Amino acid sequence: MELEATAGRRLLDHILDVARLRIDVFEEYPYLYRGSLDYERQYLQSYLSADSAMVVLAKDAGAVVGASTVIGLWQAEAEFRQPFISRGQALEAVAYFGESVLQKEYRGRGIGHRFFDEREAHARRLGCQWAAFCAVERDADHPLRPAGYRALHEFWSGRGYVRQPDLQVRLSWLDVDQPAPTSKVLTFWIRRLSD
Repeated sequence: MELEATAGRRLLDHILDVARLRIDVFEEYPYLYRGSLDYERQYLQSYLSADSAMVVLAKDAGAVVGASTVIGLWQAEAEFRQPFISRGQALEAVAYFGESVLQKEYRGRGIGHRFFDEREAHARRLGCQWAAFCAVERDADHPLRPAGYRALHEFWSGRGYVRQPDLQVRLSWLDVDQPAPTSKVLTFWIRRLSD
């Protein structure tokens, strides 16, 4: 297993791999996302063109089995910037962690920690004082919640991230069990990177 950081035009070679991973992993609870390659390619364009962006790829025998993204919040999509603008936060001080997606059979091997290590190091190189990501909120009694499901809150808290109930974004997407897209609330978690 190897990790490879890529950015800009070099990401083009792996754009379909990352798109497929996002579709496959986000189909699982709690996202329940029914994605399309067309949308994914469009979404990932910001990581191709932003000079602050980096994608960390996890590879096994050359095959991409995981991906994790980071971008300066000032170059992230407007929906993710707006809650910080409303709070009065300087966007240049924040690195936005877009996603970490990893095939099931590779989970539990420490790759998630390595993804965070790489993204936090990149955020510091950018001069950011904060790292932030957001996670979808689902009702505890959601009908598609798997038995024994464990949220990643302990993992994130253990890395120093703090949930910010007043810092949220609303996004719409098509759930695997719904006929039309619906709006969801995603709550930000943040960590101070500098002392």
